[in-house]
Amino acid sequence: MYKGMYTYAWDLNEEGVENVLARYRDCGVNTITFAASYHAGKFLRPHARKRRVYFPEDGTVYFMPRQERYSAIHPIMNSVLSEHDFLDELRVTAPDFKRVAWTVCLHNTELGKRHPEYSVRNAYGDPYHYNLCPAFEDVQEYIATLCADMAELYELDGIALETPGFLPYDHGFHHEFSLLPLNRWVKWLLGLCFSDACMEGAGKAGIDMVRLRQQTCASIDQFFAHAQAVPDEVAFEWWIADLVMDPEWVAFLNWRCGVVSDLVARVRAAMPKETELAIIPTVQRPTAASWMEGSDLKRLAEVADALEVPAYEPSAEAALIDAWDVRRRVGEDAKLNFILRPTYPDLANGAETVAAAKGLKEAGAAGLAFYNYGHMALGSLDYVRDALAVFDPAGAAPGGENQ
Repeated sequence: MYKGMYTYAWDLNEEGVENVLARYRDCGVNTITFAASYHAGKFLRPHARKRRVYFPEDGTVYFMPRQERYSAIHPIMNSVLSEHDFLDELRVTAPDFKRVAWTVCLHNTELGKRHPEYSVRNAYGDPYHYNLCPAFEDVQEYIATLCADMAELYELDGIALETPGFLPYDHGFHHEFSLLPLNRWVKWLLGLCFSDACMEGAGKAGIDMVRLRQQTCASIDQFFAHAQAVPDEVAFEWWIADLVMDPEWVAFLNWRCGVVSDLVARVRAAMPKETELAIIPTVQRPTAASWMEGSDLKRLAEVADALEVPAYEPSAEAALIDAWDVRRRVGEDAKLNFILRPTYPDLANGAETVAAAKGLKEAGAAGLAFYNYGHMALGSLDYVRDALAVFDPAGAAPGGENQ
């Protein structure tokens, strides 16, 4: 069974691979879910020895790509690679652990700035550099090549692919700021992509993209002219009314889901069969809102090997309600892994973490992972140990023994 811990290169670099793995063995983790392609951030590290607040290099990869395999878009290598190639080191020094490359896919500001022609664009034509648009052929080729390159070079057990679609408006950039009372409806409109690839592709599917773009601009402009504070529950009903009363909106959203599913299918076809592809479909709460990003849960579960669903909820009860709905949508045969955060603001004590693990086991979870070693206090590892023991009542064995 997959028992993963989401892990950053900078934590391995500072604390030492063996020290980190000793902690993983102690709490029953058997898989290192390693950030192999990642974005920028400002990260608080409660048990770091040196840099308690860390700023990673933006949009870089933490492996040694074969650059000759890439065409229009090339991966940017992280500077840590001058000292460590952790995916390779883990293969040699930790054969009792499985290795999964956690790959942030289209959320990449640095690549968006280098290739603005491939960025998501709103209805006004403004580029969102933090999000590459999946409708572009060159973007799909880049992601498929990236995943195949990693899987082949490092003989990976799996890839966990995050952000394969369209990010929401208020996710992904530094100092996002507004003096207007934005609500769910206007954020949805601001987050829609009208890139050249979306305009052309959806247009070929029979969707009047010119009208939708004009309508989107008109609706946003009307909101800007009045800028009234609207409760989210009211704005949500506006949103639903727009969709129900205009079938072309539904057609466009379904087309977006098809684009993302096709990208995932292309990645799966490019990778070695023995490397499992799991999709992290969304960061939305609840998971059912994944359609906002172009993630059709059922279709993704069919074209990938598994879904790896963030159960990022403030209680075990809320996490299990969401898991029930995900299972309802994907069917009983779909393989589902879940990710728990055994810490604030989610499952802030051991009892809640264990209750969530028990419920997810009953819901047919194929695997369980935890986010994130570097972000959590070391005391949370006790919660991880107790949660994993739910799946192994005889006791959590070290490393890869709990297969």
